[in-house]
Amino acid sequence: MNKKTLILAAMVTMMASCGSKTETKKEMNTLSFNNKQAVSMAAIACNEAKADYAALAHAINEGLDAGLTVSQVKEALSQLYAYTGFPRSLNALSTLQKVIDQRKAEGKTTLEGLDASPLPSDYNALKQGTEVQTQVTGQPFNYAFSPAEDYYLKAHLFGDIFARDNLTFADRELITVSALSGLENVMPQLQAHVRGALNMGLTQEQLNAIPAALKANGLLSEASRAEAAIATVVNGQTMPSSPSVWPLGEPNTAYAQYFVGNSYLAVLDQSGLCNVTFEPGCRNNWHIHHGAVQMLICVSGRGWYQEWGKEPVELKPGVVIAVPEGVKHWHGAAKDSWMQHLTYHTNVQPGNSNEWLEAVTDEHYDKLK
Repeated sequence: MNKKTLILAAMVTMMASCGSKTETKKEMNTLSFNNKQAVSMAAIACNEAKADYAALAHAINEGLDAGLTVSQVKEALSQLYAYTGFPRSLNALSTLQKVIDQRKAEGKTTLEGLDASPLPSDYNALKQGTEVQTQVTGQPFNYAFSPAEDYYLKAHLFGDIFARDNLTFADRELITVSALSGLENVMPQLQAHVRGALNMGLTQEQLNAIPAALKANGLLSEASRAEAAIATVVNGQTMPSSPSVWPLGEPNTAYAQYFVGNSYLAVLDQSGLCNVTFEPGCRNNWHIHHGAVQMLICVSGRGWYQEWGKEPVELKPGVVIAVPEGVKHWHGAAKDSWMQHLTYHTNVQPGNSNEWLEAVTDEHYDKLK
């Protein structure tokens, strides 16, 4: 082989090598999951945040059946320690191990997948993380109140963790939004990561698929939080979300004329069990149940129940009220708190009905502390 031939051969080999690298290089601002995998990953992340390890095991199994790799699931659960804490992350990884062992015993196919690529020798965590954080937030961000926390966010979370390329940036934001939807009282962070998800490559359709995936997995209040965050960020709408693990449901428009303030109704099963959510200051009118006993079980927040001519009873989680048949009463939230109660009827007689009466006046309500 002459010198010219050798040179040409070397060039062809080099070009082929470069082409191969280009083809296999992962686009970090694109979701790498297909639809089924994305649904499972949303459930995996949310159940990790909720520390529901039985549901997590089920979601992991479904994800592995859909083609998620062990590497992807392991990476997702490892990343989440930065959002949900080490205990949940470690317990979730232990759950993954048990699922893998069980699948091996049952002879099920499980894809291992590739680990993250080695970092370059000149890798600078702080520099890399600052660039990634700026892309996530859409602008430079410096947490001057706590320089140490600012460093951890940049160098470790958005540097060391996001630099691992066995998940894309878009993958990681789907995981984060799904997990934060499973936590109470973190709406500012959830909204920030909804913006981050769009900045890191999720399409509007892929973002809207997150609450749909949570609903499909029975995570109703978590889906409500995700929908509320998306509505605020994308559409500028103020949409309420459930203040607890109980689902918010839909605006209680059918009975709005009998309420002061806004309430929401979530039908939980075909027997008539419902969750009613009252915003602060919301209460229903005085009313009477004829031919049935109404049961109230407070599950979240604080409120009031009062029978005509009697002192009000404070509603807190765990308080159960059996409303006697034929007794005039009202119930609702405290002025400074949401309140949720479950409700159903028992001792139901033929021809039962509700009789709605006058509103609870502000003068009467404002005396309650």
